[in-house]
Amino acid sequence: MSHVTREPSVIPPMRKITSPATATDRMRAYRARQRAAGLRPVQFWVPDMRNPKVRKEIERQAALLDAHPETEAISDWLDAMLEDRERE
Repeated sequence: MSHVTREPSVIPPMRKITSPATATDRMRAYRARQRAAGLRPVQFWVPDMRNPKVRKEIERQAALLDAHPETEAISDWLDAMLEDRERE
C-alpha cells in the first residue's frame, strides 16, 4: 500500500485592508495600466454643435463649399473612391 503525502493547503495572505483609493488615485492607476499596455491618451476638441454661433459658422462655410465651382467634380471623385473602397 502506497502512502500519499499531501502538501498542506496554502492559504493566500489576506490583502491589507486600506481605505478606498480616491478617484484621482484610481485614474492614475488606470492610466499607468493603459500606458504599460502600450497605449497613450489623446484628447480631441470638436465643434460644439449646441452653440448657435458655431452652427451658424459651419453653415456659412458649407454654403461657401457648395458654391465652389469644382464642388460637383470633387463629389463625383469622392463617390468613385467610395465605390472602389466598397468593392475591396
